[in-house]
Amino acid sequence: MRVALIAALLLAQPAFAQEGSHPPPVPASEKPRVDEHGATAGREEAAPGARAQREHVEGKAGEAKEEGGIAEHIFHHVEDEVWVPLGFWVGAHYVHLDITKHVINMWIAAGILLLVLAAAVRKRAMVPKGAYNLIETFVLFVRDEIAVKNIGHHADLYTPYLCSAFFFILFMNVAGLLPVPAMRGFPGISTATGNLGVTMVLALFTFVITQIAGMRAQGVLGYWAHLVPAGVPVWLYPIMVPVEILGLFTKPFALTVRLFANMVAGHIVIFFLIALTVLISPLVAPVSVAFALGIYLLELFVALVQAYVFTMLSALFIGMTQHAH
Repeated sequence: MRVALIAALLLAQPAFAQEGSHPPPVPASEKPRVDEHGATAGREEAAPGARAQREHVEGKAGEAKEEGGIAEHIFHHVEDEVWVPLGFWVGAHYVHLDITKHVINMWIAAGILLLVLAAAVRKRAMVPKGAYNLIETFVLFVRDEIAVKNIGHHADLYTPYLCSAFFFILFMNVAGLLPVPAMRGFPGISTATGNLGVTMVLALFTFVITQIAGMRAQGVLGYWAHLVPAGVPVWLYPIMVPVEILGLFTKPFALTVRLFANMVAGHIVIFFLIALTVLISPLVAPVSVAFALGIYLLELFVALVQAYVFTMLSALFIGMTQHAH
């Protein structure tokens, strides 16, 4: 009996040794993992719902990436970009003379304006009709309702500039609403007044003409001597002089930001309304497109209003310099 027991132990020993030396492979789901949150349990059953939570987080990250891509795509349409690089270096300074998308659109608006005016005034008549009647109506409105009422007796001197600013801004605003995409080397249609550089230069024209108008009406010394209103105590001059000088520059700043912000905001709203079909569901397309069309029609009205506001404020600033405080 002892011999049989020893024989059984000897036969079983290779099997135990084989099982101990080659353990069965551990499934990937049961292996412990170490990540930025520390070590996790080997089995998924140790943390119920871990896979569902992980898939939910990954889904949220994918949606955030998609929303970011849509936002970048939208802002790409309203921001400027270099189309024909023409800059050059002067020492360590780079001079930007590049032709950008907004520069091309500004040229397009100016070309359309010249063609429309040339075609409208080609046939003059005692009784205006057609496009000539429309252009004359706008010119008379700028002269009588804006220039004369804000500037006074010297309105005729500044009416040409006010008409030029009104029509140029109006055509840039309206041309930017044309639905023409980029294709075959053409940058596409974009609103040139949605560029701070364009609106700033327009405001600087008004600023320079305002200072010239003031010095022309009051004299060079008289204009700057009456910069501070009469009757202000002498001890307030250290405060009033910097305030009045700062006020000279806040006016063109207001013209710059007002025109830029109003034109860019409408375009961004239209693009985001259309993007709702991607962010939410294609089922909202009828509603989002209808709202986008409504904002588009409102943008046509805003294009005219912003041209009027810029012209009216320019005339107001010029008129304020015609008489001493």
